[in-house]
Amino acid sequence: MVCVITAVTPGSAWARPVDGSDGADVRSVGIERVSVAADGTQANDDSAQASIAPAGDRVVFSSYANNLTPGSTGRNYRVFLRDLTTGQNRQFGGPPTAPPMLSSDGQVLAYLAPRFDQMALYQNHLSLGWSTSYTCSLNSCEASMGASERQQAFSVSFRYPEQNQRVEVRRPDTGELQTVDIIHNTAAIRPSISGDGTRLAYQDGGEQDILLWDWADNNVVYPIEGPDRAAELVQLSDDGSKVVYLSGPDTYVYDVASGTALQVPGVKGVAIDPTGRYLLHTPSGTTGPAPLTLRDLETGTDETVTDRPAQAGIDAVSAGGRQVVFRSTADDLVPEDTNGKTDIFLRTLR
Repeated sequence: MVCVITAVTPGSAWARPVDGSDGADVRSVGIERVSVAADGTQANDDSAQASIAPAGDRVVFSSYANNLTPGSTGRNYRVFLRDLTTGQNRQFGGPPTAPPMLSSDGQVLAYLAPRFDQMALYQNHLSLGWSTSYTCSLNSCEASMGASERQQAFSVSFRYPEQNQRVEVRRPDTGELQTVDIIHNTAAIRPSISGDGTRLAYQDGGEQDILLWDWADNNVVYPIEGPDRAAELVQLSDDGSKVVYLSGPDTYVYDVASGTALQVPGVKGVAIDPTGRYLLHTPSGTTGPAPLTLRDLETGTDETVTDRPAQAGIDAVSAGGRQVVFRSTADDLVPEDTNGKTDIFLRTLR
């Protein structure tokens, strides 16, 4: 299948959100800067990739800036959470080795960071105040997160040089850890877990294949892109219904229920919204900052997020494609951007 593209100008009207809400709590359409202090003071250093909660009320990012929260000192790389309803920031530890994450309900913040001579996944409950850490590797690891509260699901992939890798998944209802054995892996496997923690997509780095694992029957679908095709995993949607991957110059959106993939030609998929309907993409072949576009996969229409050079990661789109977070060095996205730094921006589309 090939999408028919219809240009939609920024700010154009969109249909009612797919979650059925009336959209009354949606922020004003436009772009705002997120990496600022509560009083609007600009960050005094660069900020890195951000994630947004599915509800669109919280953004988490990392930054070298030391003026985003009161009393912050030093120039270490740290994790910051911005509450978009209050405009307040909270600072957490670091230095993170990958973009920080939020759970599906936005209640748990997690990030990977060194712990002595190991690596650990740090988790912080934003309302209840508890924090935990999970040591995942002597060398390196990657993680993804879903679910909520103390029974939040997470997956951690372990990478040991010249050895097979493995993924561990925490079961959301019991806290039990289950190991998913991987074969042929010699490269990072980039796990991506569903919001309820029952489905996992991951990359077989050795074979360049995408695999899909289901907790219910401990079954692995391999490879989802079909035989004799090299593929690179982007993300599993939060609801577990879609898997986005790259192959050649195109992006593919695999439908778990039907076992078929929608081809989106000539674009590089960056992220998908939690419902699996809205695909964030850049031009095919992009390796650095580039314009960002959001595509409605049901209608085939595109809407510009920004026409300036920008970068975004997975979990950059809120539910229903309402908001997108991204980083950019552009100084003309918002008024009075004079800090000359890489900032985090939020684009509200509807």
